[in-house]
Amino acid sequence: MTGLVRLGVILTDRGSKYAVSGATVASRTEIDAVLDDLKSDKSYAKATHNTWAANLPTGALKADDGESGAGMVILRMIERAGLQNHVIIVTRWYGGKKLGGDRFRRVQDATRAYLDHIGVAS
Repeated sequence: MTGLVRLGVILTDRGSKYAVSGATVASRTEIDAVLDDLKSDKSYAKATHNTWAANLPTGALKADDGESGAGMVILRMIERAGLQNHVIIVTRWYGGKKLGGDRFRRVQDATRAYLDHIGVAS
């Protein structure tokens, strides 16, 4: 497992803040270790949602963490990009206003920023 890459807060929408992070992983155990590492930062531990997805040789894994459908958005983008053995985590701090369908666009924006950062076409 390589180190956790945190891009920090990359966008805001009506008070909600979005951050994106990720790491190379080979198993669910390593995904859990990355999530623990991320949440060792109190601000990430207190976030409203830490939604994630990964495409491993054993299959795809995802978790919405209360942001229904967001894990699938990340997973689809990972699959389209052909990214293997990597977890991407989109963190949201809720800003008090519901975003409706725009929340999926923000998850896509954050995931795209991470893929761009690591040099993978989204």
